[in-house]
Amino acid sequence: MVHVQRMSRMMLKTLRDDPADAETASHKLLVRAGYVRRSSAGVWTWLPLGKKVLENVSRVVREEMDAIGAQEVLLPALLPREAYEASGRWDEYGDLLFRLKDRKGADYLLGPTHEEIFTQTVKDQCTSYKDLPVILYQIQTKYRDEARPRSGVLRGREFQMKDSYSFDTDDAGLAESYRLHREAYQRIFARLGLDYRVVSAVSGAMGGSASEEFLAPAAAGEDTFVDCPNCEYAANTEAVTVTVPPVEGVEHGPVEELDTPDTPTIETLAEHLGVPASATLKNLLVKVDGEITAVGVPGDREVDLGKLAEHLAPAVVELVTAEDFTDRPDLVRGYVGPQGMAGTAFRYLADPRVAPGTAWVTGANKPDTHARNVVCGRDFQVDRYLDVVVVEPGDPCPNCGAGIALDRAIEIGHIFQLGRKYTDTFQLDVLGQEGKPVRVTMGSYGIGVSRAVAALAEQTHDEAGLCWPREVAPADVHIVAAGKALQTELALDIAERLGAAGVRVMVDDRAGVSPGVKFTDAELIGVPTILIVGRGAKDGLVELKDRRTGERQDLPVEEAVGRLTA
Repeated sequence: MVHVQRMSRMMLKTLRDDPADAETASHKLLVRAGYVRRSSAGVWTWLPLGKKVLENVSRVVREEMDAIGAQEVLLPALLPREAYEASGRWDEYGDLLFRLKDRKGADYLLGPTHEEIFTQTVKDQCTSYKDLPVILYQIQTKYRDEARPRSGVLRGREFQMKDSYSFDTDDAGLAESYRLHREAYQRIFARLGLDYRVVSAVSGAMGGSASEEFLAPAAAGEDTFVDCPNCEYAANTEAVTVTVPPVEGVEHGPVEELDTPDTPTIETLAEHLGVPASATLKNLLVKVDGEITAVGVPGDREVDLGKLAEHLAPAVVELVTAEDFTDRPDLVRGYVGPQGMAGTAFRYLADPRVAPGTAWVTGANKPDTHARNVVCGRDFQVDRYLDVVVVEPGDPCPNCGAGIALDRAIEIGHIFQLGRKYTDTFQLDVLGQEGKPVRVTMGSYGIGVSRAVAALAEQTHDEAGLCWPREVAPADVHIVAAGKALQTELALDIAERLGAAGVRVMVDDRAGVSPGVKFTDAELIGVPTILIVGRGAKDGLVELKDRRTGERQDLPVEEAVGRLTA
């Protein structure tokens, strides 16, 4: 038997209008339907209905994590500075960390993620290869001081996350732990009813090698991913690789300087010379850990600064400012070119499209002057090639060559083969089979539990409100007593019978609330099945409505109860 939820006794207040600051459907509907309320910027209160959905998502996650042999723990959210200073992330996280001091002046942080603490925990508990492999996980509140928290619970400063960590004695063991998590995640998201994609990703500041994201396609998503319509290739845009065809052996003339006044941009240069922007070489100047560096890309493409930062992590990447040119007379603003820079402190990075043998129009390192026939490999050298351009629809798929498509998505999970980054930091060794110390290798695996709630709301809602999959809904059946005493009495009787059979029931028995408001609230709240006790009650009939499909049926009470308890 399960407890019947009577709306006359619930703390539930629905709203007719969208919150003034809401832009995404999940933000609007979760607030309007009484699932969450804003406490402060990026901080949310989960109300009774919302807590039920959040716990249902957590239950599915726990069941599938337990099924792969993972063990649940709960680590503190208040963490000492020393562990994160040892890993370098006290500084790397920058302003994203919530930092505080205790009464004695010791530094602490509110945990954004727990690799360091899990590593220390295993070092304390596991000393022999016989203690491994082990997978530990927690469902914990995380904290990140987002500069612009937005989209409701999708991007908050406090959020619920499942993070798990595998510890193995060798790379083969790590690969197996990674496989177990990947398959568990697929089961989790399928059970939750999420439409998702598994895409290649980059590890960035997390470190490690293999990395994949689980993305839920949605218009409100902040991630853009590549999806090939011709094959199974999918990747985060930051992980897309470029396949450059070999450059044919073409003879190019000598470098020719051109008088190009008032052409500091690619657009003005291309118009002045009557050439396509793709024939020009754009040189974006950035500072990498304070050192001025140029990034070369074809003039018709843009540099993806996020992609660049991921490639160069943990180095800090910033755009140059006007002041940075003061001490560099060799860098002429708006007219920078890579030629003649060999042997200087000037570092030149380039997109693979700037391949050896390609010729470009680029800056001549003189005011109002550009140069033609500047050939890569002949007139300048590339110190390092990086895939750094903004990916565009129609770019060739790295797998099959077909034109790719771009789509928006919400990141709901991320899995990494971390390797020994953190076990090296904390010297996590166990005694191996040969009697010698073995350095442990790690995997890190996250699921955004509260983000999954918002992603489901984004993917499953309609114009009337939320449409929860049954696995996560706050109830199986929402009974609406659309009348006075007779209908309310029958509604409560049906609710008790369903509850006794193990069906999760919410019954709208509120007095003084019009049937129209009750119907509207039922659709807004989004329970999978709506049972309406209305005018037909006097004849022993009720109406069943499927919330998602809208299909309606008038049935005798006994038949309706039988269907719902079958």
